[in-house]
Amino acid sequence: MQSVDDWLAELGSAAPAPGGGAAAAMTAAIAAGLVEMVANLTTGRTKYAAYEPATTRILARAGQLRTEAVALVGRDAAAFRELMATYRTDRSDPGRAAAIRAATVAAAEPPLAIAAVAAEIADLAAELPGRSNRTVLSDVAVAASTAAAAIESAAINVEINLAALPEPDRAPLAARLAAATDRLAPARELAGRLRAELSS
Repeated sequence: MQSVDDWLAELGSAAPAPGGGAAAAMTAAIAAGLVEMVANLTTGRTKYAAYEPATTRILARAGQLRTEAVALVGRDAAAFRELMATYRTDRSDPGRAAAIRAATVAAAEPPLAIAAVAAEIADLAAELPGRSNRTVLSDVAVAASTAAAAIESAAINVEINLAALPEPDRAPLAARLAAATDRLAPARELAGRLRAELSS
């Protein structure tokens, strides 16, 4: 498996992928990891025993979402490379336009999935205050803030693809994106509220 340092070096290279979509996926994975950490530091503690079923569920789901987000790092890069390959086909090819359209729809799928994963991570983070270890409440705030960043970053990448598509292809993808971006404001509100609480 590629190290974080090597992946970041590749991200910073002249290679077209990984790019912003993969970065959004990695950001979502970090947010999930923070939710896991808080849940791990809460489960098994007598003080929070009443919340054990909830924190155990949150812990398990956050781990699943982290795994999904990491997988989406590679999926996004692969979809972008495929899209770029279709643009390099001969302009005289009669199937070129249809291939580009299909590849553009396909390229929107990974960031849509990233946005959905990040939205669910934000929802998990929102369940933690009041039922998790207070000594790591700042990490809940960072998880919410990071999940929000992942949602917004993924949305940017979806919207780039939507702009290149005709309306029949665009509408269902836009509806799916809206379902995820609806979680953006609550995630930011949670991060801001916890930040204010911790600094007062």
